Amino acid sequence: MKYVIRCCLLLVAVMLGIYVYFTIAYSEPDLKVEHLTQRWAKSPSQFMTLSGMQLHYRDEGPKEDPLPIILVHGTSASLHTWDGWTAVLADHHRVIRFDMQGFGLTGPHPQGKYRIEDYAQTLVSLMDQLGIEKAILAGNSLGGYVAWSSAVLYPERVEKLVLIDSSGIPFQSKSVPIAFRISSSPLLKYLLGDIMPRAIVKSSVENVYANPEKVTEALVDRYFELNIREGNREALAKRFVETKAGPLANRLDELTQETLIMWGEQDRLIPLSVGQRFHDEIANSQLVTFADLGHVPHEEGPQQTVDVLEEFLH
Repeated sequence: MKYVIRCCLLLVAVMLGIYVYFTIAYSEPDLKVEHLTQRWAKSPSQFMTLSGMQLHYRDEGPKEDPLPIILVHGTSASLHTWDGWTAVLADHHRVIRFDMQGFGLTGPHPQGKYRIEDYAQTLVSLMDQLGIEKAILAGNSLGGYVAWSSAVLYPERVEKLVLIDSSGIPFQSKSVPIAFRISSSPLLKYLLGDIMPRAIVKSSVENVYANPEKVTEALVDRYFELNIREGNREALAKRFVETKAGPLANRLDELTQETLIMWGEQDRLIPLSVGQRFHDEIANSQLVTFADLGHVPHEEGPQQTVDVLEEFLH
């Protein structure tokens, strides 16, 4: 019995030592937004005061465009995920993109509002501040959920919809990025605290790409640094609690806007069957899939996806 007790104590000591090592070696303190803006808010970035936040956004292309395109990123991403699309679209369209609350340089909402209705309200408030009556909304993953929810709640403000591997309908994932698993588990979040190895972020980004070789070190830097922006990790945990598929999914058949649904066939997070359901529920919709792309097709294959978008717009 004494031998068993000694072995148990030794095991506990080893585990505690490993935990202390990882805490010391891999804990990443929050980064101040002032530090991050030097790298991630270069021109044409701007900030506006919105609902107590300093919302980070970019407004590019011809301002006289009567029907702007608003791009909405997904969970743990930022407005930079649309760089490839914006480089093409801004030649002929007014393109607006922004960091949603809890992400990027915008950071957490001061009242901790992360319901889908709150995200939709932020989007419409942004439109109000920029004097935009109606827009084309395009969103990926959570951003797609925000886009179509905004069209359900504020139909008069949305001309067309583009849903890219959108969430908002219950689904079963084949594979979930490890960073998402940690943030969505209160126990793991508590135990790990500020432990955030860069390798976990890299693995998580590779998980949503069909071809991990396309994930560059610069891309990992962006995701890593913006996700440890002060307050973003706590906001992410709250977002997983508050922003889930809900009753709005029962109102998809209310959507009358012309809708383009784009899906990466190699998406292991949100399966193609979800895209098919969007197509079935939204009457005026078309579904286009990409055999060699994953959960973020606009980022992984910007040219081939924006070509489809431009055909839809014209």
